Amino acid sequence: MTINKSRSNQKKNWVPTILIAIALTYLALVLYIPAANVFVQAFKNGVGPFLNNLTEPNFLHAAWLTVILAAITVPVNTVFGLCAAWALTRKNFPGRAFVLSVIDLPFSISPVVAGLMIVLLYGRNGWFGAWLIEHDIKIIFALPGMILASAFVSMPFVAREVIPVLDELGKDQEEAAQTLGASGWQVFWRVTLPSIRWGLLYGVLLTNARAMGEFGAVSVVSGNIASETQSLPLFIEDAYKQYQTEAAYSAAVILALLALVTLVLKDILEKKTGISKKV
Repeated sequence: MTINKSRSNQKKNWVPTILIAIALTYLALVLYIPAANVFVQAFKNGVGPFLNNLTEPNFLHAAWLTVILAAITVPVNTVFGLCAAWALTRKNFPGRAFVLSVIDLPFSISPVVAGLMIVLLYGRNGWFGAWLIEHDIKIIFALPGMILASAFVSMPFVAREVIPVLDELGKDQEEAAQTLGASGWQVFWRVTLPSIRWGLLYGVLLTNARAMGEFGAVSVVSGNIASETQSLPLFIEDAYKQYQTEAAYSAAVILALLALVTLVLKDILEKKTGISKKV
């Protein structure tokens, strides 16, 4: 019996090792090696060519356009997310479950389909196409369409991070402040916002990362026109197709560094909000 137990224990000790080895091998093949290859290809001819690629006009325009998309999309979705989270946690109204489902819609719809939906609405032959042409307003293959696509795919993050925090916070502090004579804005700025600030920052961080890295929906509505409607992810694809591999890898390094910074900030905010402990 003792020998059988020792053999059984030895087999059990091997199981975690095998599972960890499988997980690390999978991550190496899918993530670590491809990510390392991006840096190797970007710097294989030295730092000089890498820096030169980052000063090309097409790259600079793509990077600037990506910043513009994030600068517009993040504040809009932050305000929307706060309003939606407050309404869903502080008010009971018919259709509440439907609103929650609508907020989660970008998680379940392919970004390419989302881009197609925007084209079908605002394109030349879309529902509003004739009116837009009549008033000389261009949405598709222009910055407004790219903003709509970026806003749609990054819409849920702030709301989804703030809703659990507001639920856990409850209404007691807000109601006490109102009883003492505080107005609605005073309650929000002095009671609600300080209590949800870490969850809000976490949602803003995820919104920014998604807005800057979005490819599918933006590709459909932008037309991917160099130096006009080409964001950084689209620039990488176009440069690679044009056999400008060094330029493509150099731009990919910038996005990879952005992802790394996002992961570091995400880890810090998870510790602040206690998300990792809850999971």
